[in-house]
Amino acid sequence: MARNRSPRGKVVRRFGANIFGVEKYDKLLQKKPNLPGKDLSFRKKKPSVYSIQLNEKQKVKLMYGILERQFRRYFDLASRKKGVTGDNLLEILESRLDNVVYRLHFARSRRQARQFVLHKHVLVNGEIVNIPSYQLKPGDKIEIKENYRKNLQLLEALKAVSSYGVLPHLEINPDVCCGIFKNAPAKADIPDLVSVNEQLIVELYSK
Repeated sequence: MARNRSPRGKVVRRFGANIFGVEKYDKLLQKKPNLPGKDLSFRKKKPSVYSIQLNEKQKVKLMYGILERQFRRYFDLASRKKGVTGDNLLEILESRLDNVVYRLHFARSRRQARQFVLHKHVLVNGEIVNIPSYQLKPGDKIEIKENYRKNLQLLEALKAVSSYGVLPHLEINPDVCCGIFKNAPAKADIPDLVSVNEQLIVELYSK
């Protein structure tokens, strides 16, 4: 399966934001706020409109771990749905199974969540689903297989529930590693999407 192998530390420094949501990258950005390979005195040239739009698309693709062909399909689907295309796109991305496993704190990153799904540790409505891009529907029940609930990586990730809780569109019972996807979320309900300007992506694909 194709995947992006760019060094993740350099990626977050390039965008100046912790797009992966992993705590160590917050520390990295504090320690090294400059662009990778550049010192603090380096001044970037004023970017073109196209480069700004392209940069935004790349940021979102890397955030969710999606390659171009699949991302384009998501955009086409979002543009055909009723409502605002940019909002629809984010709703589709947030409804992916691997993303929801991450949002429920069953995994510490989307990459780890994707691994859990691929290795058949995740059930949806009682059935094993090993497709990370599986689109969840309101009311779907997501749980970790019983024989995997003592996994150290899982238990470490679940510690975040007591510290941060879960987002409003989700419910969780950490004692049995079970959660409910209540509905596709609004952008305003997800703090780490504040830095995303989905309208730039719409403008790029609409050319």
